[in-house]
Amino acid sequence: MTEDKNGDRSEVSDYSSEDEGTEDYRRGGYHAVRIGDTFKNGCYVVQTKLGWGHFSTVWLAWDTQRSRYVALKIQKSAQHYTEAAMDEIKILKQIAEGDPDDKKCVVKLLDHFKHSGPNGQHMCMVFEYLGDNLLTLIKYSDYRGIPLHMVKDISRHILVGLDYLHRELSIIHTDLKPENVLLLSMVDPSRDPTKSGASLVLPTRKDKVVAESVASKEIRSSNGDLTRNQKKKIWKRAKKAAQGCVGREASEENEIDSKTGGTEDTNADAKSNEVCGDEQANSSEVKDDAKRDGINNGNQGKERHRRGSRATRKKLLAEVDLRCKLVDFGNACWTYKQFTNDIQTRQYRCPEVILGSKYSTSADLWSFACICFELATGDVLFDPHSGENYDRDEW
Repeated sequence: MTEDKNGDRSEVSDYSSEDEGTEDYRRGGYHAVRIGDTFKNGCYVVQTKLGWGHFSTVWLAWDTQRSRYVALKIQKSAQHYTEAAMDEIKILKQIAEGDPDDKKCVVKLLDHFKHSGPNGQHMCMVFEYLGDNLLTLIKYSDYRGIPLHMVKDISRHILVGLDYLHRELSIIHTDLKPENVLLLSMVDPSRDPTKSGASLVLPTRKDKVVAESVASKEIRSSNGDLTRNQKKKIWKRAKKAAQGCVGREASEENEIDSKTGGTEDTNADAKSNEVCGDEQANSSEVKDDAKRDGINNGNQGKERHRRGSRATRKKLLAEVDLRCKLVDFGNACWTYKQFTNDIQTRQYRCPEVILGSKYSTSADLWSFACICFELATGDVLFDPHSGENYDRDEW
């Protein structure tokens, strides 16, 4: 989710692939978000950051009305981003309406709304919360590929989704790649933010949220063997500690405000040029492509460490639930209504698009075949490079 459709994975930027940077936190750009922010009149409460793209940021949120986790996508506010979001919503609604039994292996749009902030009005989309993407699965194999029986299982789900899109809805995804196919769960369940044991951030006063976190930790550490009075005492102590903590935070924020003279949005008490909240990156949306470009930036060793030993990774791969869904319809179109000829990420781009010819649903099938090769081998089938008389797009 951190690259453009041309797939410039070797481009050097001022920030890492897991950070969208601060320069687009301005009028027309991203909406600044902090953990605990609420959206749609308190319906959705931000829990942690999942990832980002050039059009939007994505957050894990708690749906207070239905008591479930969801993925909240917040689009940049400039007019052309809003128009793109409206097209995406139209396609997603069509997808959802045709799949009431949720059997078509395509992500579900649950809700959408507009949110006003200091940087403008942002289109927001609410999706079902899913797991890791297929690139993460490849990383767990140390880029050596996964067994063919697993490739076949994944392929079956992708083809169910493509058949539904192409034959029943006449929709072309146009940007199929490993990052845009999500498993229904995490490869490593212990890394799932919804199952990590962290306290749920609720839409209440800030001191109560902190108090709930402190108290729940104390109660858990006692193995639940507490009387009602003992629990009340813990809550009182936690509340006092939380109020002290929040008081310190408030004084620090006031001090910053007095220096900058900035105003704050009531729903996002963060300045528009600040970096978004929690940088915990769910690999269902964020990737590191240095391996593919042969760039040794030191992240590969860190990533392997995060995923445990080779034996642990092998065990997790063997036990993973391979059910998956197609996601990210931000560039999708219909066979009868196409928005651009410049489609697909470079490594998965079909010959007719490279040649500037007409394209249709077969463009997705070319990308699908590239994904199958990558799953089986751990390497991209095509890795375009520029030459003396041609650039990477003509390779």
